[in-house]
Amino acid sequence: MRVIVVGGGPAGMMSAIASAEKKNEVIIIEKMNSLGRKLLITGKGRCNITSSLDMSEFIKNIPGNGKFLYSAFQNYTNLDIINFLKNQGLQIKEERGNRVFPITDKSQDVLNCFIKKLKELHVKIIYNTEIKEILVDDINNTKTVIGVKTNKDIIYNAEKVIIATGGKSYPLTGSTGDGYKMAENIGHHITKIEPSLVPLNILEVGICRNLQGLNLKNTKIKILDKENGKTIYEDFGEMIFTHFGVSGPIILSSSAHLVRYKDIKEKFRNNKIEILIDLKPALSEEKLDNRILRDFSNLRNKQFRNSLNDLLPHKLIDVIVSRSGINPEKRVNEINKKERKNLVNLLKNFNLTIKGFRPIEDAIITSGGIDVKEISPKTMESKLVDNLYFAGEIIDVDGYTGGFNLQIAYSTGYTAGIN
Repeated sequence: MRVIVVGGGPAGMMSAIASAEKKNEVIIIEKMNSLGRKLLITGKGRCNITSSLDMSEFIKNIPGNGKFLYSAFQNYTNLDIINFLKNQGLQIKEERGNRVFPITDKSQDVLNCFIKKLKELHVKIIYNTEIKEILVDDINNTKTVIGVKTNKDIIYNAEKVIIATGGKSYPLTGSTGDGYKMAENIGHHITKIEPSLVPLNILEVGICRNLQGLNLKNTKIKILDKENGKTIYEDFGEMIFTHFGVSGPIILSSSAHLVRYKDIKEKFRNNKIEILIDLKPALSEEKLDNRILRDFSNLRNKQFRNSLNDLLPHKLIDVIVSRSGINPEKRVNEINKKERKNLVNLLKNFNLTIKGFRPIEDAIITSGGIDVKEISPKTMESKLVDNLYFAGEIIDVDGYTGGFNLQIAYSTGYTAGIN
């Protein structure tokens, strides 16, 4: 049986491998001149392969239709991808936050494992070729895939077709939303396409620019809807200030929640969404107050602006001094209890107003895609067109940072491939 896989990212490569292992003739058609371009940039070029969490925990980390993936995650687990890489000669390591990386810290080494396996299985790869149309036969009101047509007007007949073209994030890697058009043209519904795992624009951009490049490794965030006082998201971990606002793992994960929050764009416009950053999460307010008292006691005659060097990163000091309302030239022994309490509150609740998401081109993944109601979760086959399958980011599923989205690619790819 001939199987055509449209797209050579992690989902497409895994689909091809799983299908070829079933003794099928498999062809990958890839629009770029190489495979796995997006895989190469994951984990800042180190490739966060998967998470070491128990698979029962994965769905909790996938706010976008996680339950749809139950069968796929049973079919192909995090241990399966780890064993696959080990069998190809690549050792892995686990880092904090249950993140799994190649021991070499090179995403190219992960990609090489896939390419090596594709060669072993004699999977044919056609590069620099776009699919213009999925060819469908309509017999007795039943649509069935019969092949694909390329931008060069070449037709490849096939018994089965797997679409694994990715989403719309990082278009330079080839993810430009082509698969959505292909699927729409044969009757599939595409849910709203939004950026997910994307940095955030901040209203107080001047503050962020002053702090640009500052990386907070152990910090706590809380995102609030000021209109109703509701906490939308809380997290602990790493974030970074940028020239436009904030980014980093906990910020990216927060965006996956924000994109699904009711009337979020209107709330952004009305400055109703606030992020509170706890700059000293290890200390309670009382302990932080005592710490500041100790520092002030040792620096009695210092000016306030010169008293925070042991407490804060250098870049933060001017911003905190400015926001505290305390005269920067005031001696610390003159700072009263009320001023000190305000300082404690500022350090525990450093607030910024979220203005919106960065463009989808800056997003790690896409929220939205082929409606999961139109796909069989056990096989990844279309419910509308026989012998048509979907895998990876093109489906309306997305998770947090930490290897969950790559695991979605492997698991849905494998499930499509074996069926």
